[in-house]
Amino acid sequence: MYGSKPAGNMSRRRAASAAVLGAAALLLAGCSSSGDGDGDGKGAGAGITQQPKEADPFWVNPDGTAAQQVASLTEDGKKDQAEQIRRIAQQPTGEWISPENPEEQARGFTEAADEAGRTALLVLYNIPHRDCGQYSGGGAADGNAYRSFVDGVAKGIGDRAATVVLEPDAVLHLVDGCTPQEFHEERYDLLKGAIEKLTALKNTKVYLDAGNAGWGHPDQIFEPLKRAGIDRADGFAVNVSNFYTTEDSLAYGKQLSAKVGGKHFVIDTSRNGNGPYAEGAPDERWCNPPGRALGETPTTKTSDPLVDAYLWVKRPGESDGECKGGPKAGEWYPEYALELAQGTEA
Repeated sequence: MYGSKPAGNMSRRRAASAAVLGAAALLLAGCSSSGDGDGDGKGAGAGITQQPKEADPFWVNPDGTAAQQVASLTEDGKKDQAEQIRRIAQQPTGEWISPENPEEQARGFTEAADEAGRTALLVLYNIPHRDCGQYSGGGAADGNAYRSFVDGVAKGIGDRAATVVLEPDAVLHLVDGCTPQEFHEERYDLLKGAIEKLTALKNTKVYLDAGNAGWGHPDQIFEPLKRAGIDRADGFAVNVSNFYTTEDSLAYGKQLSAKVGGKHFVIDTSRNGNGPYAEGAPDERWCNPPGRALGETPTTKTSDPLVDAYLWVKRPGESDGECKGGPKAGEWYPEYALELAQGTEA
């Protein structure tokens, strides 16, 4: 990154998360969502329902980690805490596709969403040389492996409705010097190919990650976004896994949109209710910062015609990494989940 990690913090939260989600997706592939098209279904033990489709068409996973915690807390008689965590469990969050069995995962999530009459929100995070060798370093072994991964996801989605947030940090790390120059051309080619493959699907929208309001200026990234194929995408995503306010994210996104042909964008509002953390060591402000809160709930009814949706791309309650008492990146952090929920205005 560029010294601190305000833009790339999203990356460290993926590796462990992907492994967990991979297993969950395989289970989903063999079963359906408990919700129906009218949102009356309930998750096992937690009573999780779908949100009203007209404002929030995205699928709520009734058996996600947050829902499991709701059920566990309720069983333990901790009803007040259960209702706090329900604020997370009741909202649609991104399903991060891991490298193992991507076709089965994509099929499982989209089939479950389709049965509920909703749209699956998927996140692809497997670009080669991912995260510059940091906490979530790795990704596909090479370009061919990545193309195979994307092919599997596309085959799994098929004609079902899906919204895909593509490769958090991938373009940003080409700009900030984190990714070595020798990998740049391949990455542009892979991103462009992924956009073309996924947007060719009948009911899939693709938003390419474009950083956040705290990393730099839109002038630094708009040309790289064009090289990565933003013209073929439905738009771009900002603030993924970050804490910048919706107001700041909107300003950043609108400036960037003006430089990439008026493209629409989505904002990750999962944990930006209190804005970014401003205390402690600057290079660790991104990692499990205290005093944060959930942001606007997911919806397609936003404050600006350029913003297609507020989304919870990052899954609130998952750790940013082994800092401030947290578990490994991507693992469920129940104490932090509760803090996020309790810090949110009713």
